[in-house]
Amino acid sequence: MAPRFRIGTRKSAMALAQTEEIARRLVAAVPGIDVEIVKFDTTGDTDQTSKLLPHGGKGGAFVAQIRAAVVAGELQAAMHSLKDVPGNEDTPGLVIGATLSRDPPGDALVLRQGVTLDALRQSRGKGFKLGTNAVRRAAYARRLFPDIEVIHFRGAADTRVRKLDNGEKQRLPDGGAVGPADALIMARSGLDRVGLADRIAYEFTPDEMLPAAGQGIVAVECAARDWGSRGILAAIDDPAAHLSADAEREVLWVLNGHCNSPVAGFSTIVGDRMSLTASVLDLSGNTIIEASRSGPADRPRELGRAVGLELLARGAAGIIERSRPR
Repeated sequence: MAPRFRIGTRKSAMALAQTEEIARRLVAAVPGIDVEIVKFDTTGDTDQTSKLLPHGGKGGAFVAQIRAAVVAGELQAAMHSLKDVPGNEDTPGLVIGATLSRDPPGDALVLRQGVTLDALRQSRGKGFKLGTNAVRRAAYARRLFPDIEVIHFRGAADTRVRKLDNGEKQRLPDGGAVGPADALIMARSGLDRVGLADRIAYEFTPDEMLPAAGQGIVAVECAARDWGSRGILAAIDDPAAHLSADAEREVLWVLNGHCNSPVAGFSTIVGDRMSLTASVLDLSGNTIIEASRSGPADRPRELGRAVGLELLARGAAGIIERSRPR
């Protein structure tokens, strides 16, 4: 009888697409494996109104329930978009067993019909409403378009684009609403996954908008002591993506950034060398601290620690502390 391998995931179109890709790779790599995808209604998906902070940030909103099922032994593994996994919290008993090869890591601009990139640039964003729920994207957007109005905007990738096209307002927890939005900033990889890459009006370079740590990386978590599952997941692990994940998440660990901190981090590997850049911004986008270093690719945590410590030495802790909810 084929071994049953149960993977937990969110019900969103993007999460299902990512998990189905994991299943395809496992079936191709592990003879006779029987993969079952278990869908979860996470609090972040069922509550499309609130900001994520009351749910414990992205970790509490999108990750915690699925992780708990792995810890309880109900699942062999959990699929996550790595950028949604808190980097400043240890999770006893769980490890990242595999990372898929990295998708395009950058951010992209999606425009409502009738809005042009030239108009947005020339106006510096004045008169335009930009929808996002990511404080990092909001901070960088305010640097690029100083007069733009950033509004709270929630939903799965395909849901956000639909709301943009339909001119829908974003409901707020107090019963009010904001919007409609004129533009969105979203992960390029997410738009690809849900078949909406044709809606990309502009792709930001890392110099313009440094990606979130782990953005574009699909991670699969399992129990640390479940050596059978760890062996299975090792068959689909992409070593380069795993090294980048380790380096970028080490920066988050050193900074102890919370879910309301505009923190970014992105690494590249050429040959046996890794380059890593990370930044911390204030919520207005007016202040930014950035650090870049390179080192041996096989020592990613050391590189991430060095970059994180440099950011702290240059004042990052103060920015992070000021962004904490009061």
